[in-house]
Amino acid sequence: MSTNASAAQSPFDPGSPRIGRVLCFTAHPDDIDFGAAGTIAAWTAAGVEVSYCIMTDGDAGGFDPEQREEIVRLRNEEQRRAAALVGVTDIHYLHQRDGYLEPTHDVMREVVRLIRQLRPDVVLSMHPERNWSRLQKSHPDHLAVGEAVTRAVYPALENPFAYPELAGAGLEAYKLPWLWLFAGPEERENHFVDVTEQVDSKLAAVHIHVSQHPDAGAMERTVRGLMLRTAQRGGLPAGRSAEAFHVVTVNGPGTIAGF
Repeated sequence: MSTNASAAQSPFDPGSPRIGRVLCFTAHPDDIDFGAAGTIAAWTAAGVEVSYCIMTDGDAGGFDPEQREEIVRLRNEEQRRAAALVGVTDIHYLHQRDGYLEPTHDVMREVVRLIRQLRPDVVLSMHPERNWSRLQKSHPDHLAVGEAVTRAVYPALENPFAYPELAGAGLEAYKLPWLWLFAGPEERENHFVDVTEQVDSKLAAVHIHVSQHPDAGAMERTVRGLMLRTAQRGGLPAGRSAEAFHVVTVNGPGTIAGF
């Protein structure tokens, strides 16, 4: 998987110790496929274990009034099938209400619980900052995911006295190496992943979410165009496609507790 850094240099060195496990947090079924399915397909093809945690059931999504009674089941099945196309089978839900998600301590505790269980090298999450140039990226639930995850990874995740019931259940404190954020402001982007070889897999996953996209052709054209423009922003050669992230070092070689 090739990467490139923007002028705001990425702290992530692809030559650093290999990523073995990734845990992704999003608000709704389909968010991860639009934001990072190309990168995830590349990771799983390289043997990386990837898990999803989707905080809501997507119960307020869709366009067809006839589907209201079935929308949670439909979206759950769509996400399961889409995930399988990019090599992911481990999916967790927090079952929060769609449109009402907030970064509460109940939510943060569950984030900490899952990260301590899986102990990933990378947590990938939606961004806590609003994107004013493309407001659709900044659904309030998306922002709530980013805020809850960012608060959870420091300090609660690595503090054995935060949510002590978790340590009491055998889930010991954990220092996360990397936080990768997506769907944030373009000026925060500092890491670009070339997903040209994964475009078809990403689009196949996106197309699974038929309950959410009444005009599949327009959706595909938009996604293709966004990936091309993202690659251009990242300085990749013409015709390449990319996904962009704001990569944050949480615990690196120079990290001192509390600083």
